[in-house]
Formats: sequence, C-alpha cells, structure tokens
Amino acid sequence: MLTKGYTYQVLNNFKKFVVQQSRSRLSKGKKNVNGKLYKSIDGEVKVNPNSFSLSFSMEDYGVYQDKGVSGTKKKYNTPFSYTSKRPPRKTLEEWISKRRFQFRDKKGKFLSYQSMSFLIQRSIFEKGIKPSLFFTKPFEQGFKKLPDEIIEAYGLDIEELLEFTLKK
Repeated sequence: MLTKGYTYQVLNNFKKFVVQQSRSRLSKGKKNVNGKLYKSIDGEVKVNPNSFSLSFSMEDYGVYQDKGVSGTKKKYNTPFSYTSKRPPRKTLEEWISKRRFQFRDKKGKFLSYQSMSFLIQRSIFEKGIKPSLFFTKPFEQGFKKLPDEIIEAYGLDIEELLEFTLKK
C-alpha cells in the first residue's frame, strides 16, 4: 500500500475536506444536537499499486438528514418518503428533552414530552424532512477539483512504481 504516494495524499486531502465541511455545515444548520452524527462522519482511503478506494461513513440517519424525506403531504426531490411507517417517537422524545422546550395547551399548561413527540411525529410524517445537503454539497464541491489532481497524482505513483521495478 502506498501510504506516502501522491494518490494517497490527494485522496486523503479530499476526504479531510469533505469530513470537515460536512461537520461544519451540520453545526451551522443546527442539526448537531447531541454530536452523535457529527462524530460519526468519517472516511477511509486505501491506495494499492493498481487500485484505490475511498469510502465515507456516518450514522444511518445521516443520509435522511442529508437527502431529506418526502412526507405524505409535502414532497421533496429525494429517494426517501414516508408512506405508512412514522418516525420513531422515542428518538423524538430524546431530541425534545435535549432541546429542553415544551408546547403549551390552550389553558397554558405544558404538554408532556410524550404528547409533544406525538405531535412532532405526525408533523414530520406529513411534511417530511427538508434536505439539508450537509454532506452532498461538500462532496460535490471537493469532487469538482478532484479529477485532474487524481489523474496526475495516480500517474506520478505509477511512474515511481515503474522506476522502482526497473531498477531491480
């Protein structure tokens, strides 16, 4: 594995850019409540003499935050949609308690977290989740710069490999 090669450096810089920008957009978009998704965003670069791979990972629900989810009444341009299954109430209750806010009823009394989670669950089911593109935008932005650099860098690695091989 060429850990010091040009290809590795270019891909690793791309990975770092995407991870850093995704985390930044997540925080700026106020979607970083407990830090779990923020901390889970990562990437892995592998470079071998005749191939390379780059992969990104994050919590499963990060994809839905990034791409969005169409509701039953409001639609977004996304591959995901609510049809029969609603978002999990337990997760919503945790989210509400972390944010520490409560709605009031008509008499001015605070609603319980359970009641609030039901109302929010119903709202999300109907209206969906608006795409935030916290990961997609940095990836596309970094990818636009990548092709020329990666072709050049991979070419330099191949040249070094051939020189090394021919010397033996």
